[in-house]
Amino acid sequence: MQVRLDELAILRAEGRPMGITSVCSAHPVVLRAALRHGREHASTVLIEATCNQVNHLGGYTGMTPSDFAALVRRIAKEEGCPEQLIVLGGDHLGPNPWRDRPAEEAMAEAEKMVAAYVDAGFRKIHLDASMGCKGEPIALDDETTAHRAARLAAVAEASAVRAGGRMPVYVIGTEVPPPGGADHALSSIEPTAAAAARQTIDIHRRIFAEAGLDAAFGRAIGLVVQPGVEFGNHNVIFYDRSKIDALRQVLTVEPQFVFEAHSTDYQGRGPLRGLVEDGFPILKVGPELTFVLREALYGLDVIASDFVPGYGQRPLYAAMEALMLAKPDNWSRHYHGDEGEQRWLRHYSLSDRIRYYWASEEVQGAVVKLYDALRGKSVPLPLFWQHMPAAEAFADKPLDPEEVLIWRVTRSLADYHAACGTGK
Repeated sequence: MQVRLDELAILRAEGRPMGITSVCSAHPVVLRAALRHGREHASTVLIEATCNQVNHLGGYTGMTPSDFAALVRRIAKEEGCPEQLIVLGGDHLGPNPWRDRPAEEAMAEAEKMVAAYVDAGFRKIHLDASMGCKGEPIALDDETTAHRAARLAAVAEASAVRAGGRMPVYVIGTEVPPPGGADHALSSIEPTAAAAARQTIDIHRRIFAEAGLDAAFGRAIGLVVQPGVEFGNHNVIFYDRSKIDALRQVLTVEPQFVFEAHSTDYQGRGPLRGLVEDGFPILKVGPELTFVLREALYGLDVIASDFVPGYGQRPLYAAMEALMLAKPDNWSRHYHGDEGEQRWLRHYSLSDRIRYYWASEEVQGAVVKLYDALRGKSVPLPLFWQHMPAAEAFADKPLDPEEVLIWRVTRSLADYHAACGTGK
């Protein structure tokens, strides 16, 4: 069932809470799985890119917003996913990628980025100007944040008018966990205080009005708050509904809004459904999807090592290990401990910083080698039972390795779909 973003607050008020999964990944296999799942269930496919991942200068993926949109649309066409099911979102759009510069320089780049996102067809815009730039505090006060958010909203509005089509919907608020998860074992996470959530809305409403952006604020559908969920390198903090009674009441006073939940990865079906019922119908997931993708790739790597003469001993794992050691920038500040702990974290941490390396030429070559080794082979059932028991349905018939990956990602997406309550 297709649910629109601007219907979420209405459905909640009517006592029929439904949700939308926000897929935060640029990996083509993850995108393919999401688009196929959306087609099969006729449900909304919300795909989001972050400011560091995709921006007007390329981001760490090397893709501009138009490049990313073209990738999604190409895969959607291949999968037969109707365009009307697809919503593109921009996450944490603000000066964050340029925060080592003075604020005015960073904001000028952020304006260009927001314009590029809207020009490319992104219509869900999370405005995040909360992080300090050069010479400023790490976290800014609500007043400064709101002024900068309004400045970026004005750019988005003008770009949307020029581009035509639907006007953007906005998400405000920035009380979120560290992107990609925490770096240490966690014991508890405190939810956002209700008073802080109310203050964020009130200040943004006032400052948008002062800037002549009442219409834009009227399309603000979501507020990012911390529901008390998180994952670190080692563990997951699961949702505790008993801790958000006061926060939940904010939505009664502010019926225009729902909450957006970040870092919902690894929560599982029950906690996710609780989040939707309690006013967090936008469920963002990213590292879990590439974590299970890696799980499937490594499982096939071991199967090929045991089954295909001359394939070698886990060459995909070896290629990834060599690359991560040669280029440690994406993990070295996040993974601590002795050599043994850092090694297993590189490959199996829940924060999944290995995801930054899949697009490299060396690893892509190893993935192609894996595909070529297993494509069309009939893998015996005992090998699946040994290395990937849940994938036993793929045994004893010609294998398409990519279908195994899509199946594994879809298992996680199915938990989100069930939690959102949009199944037929």
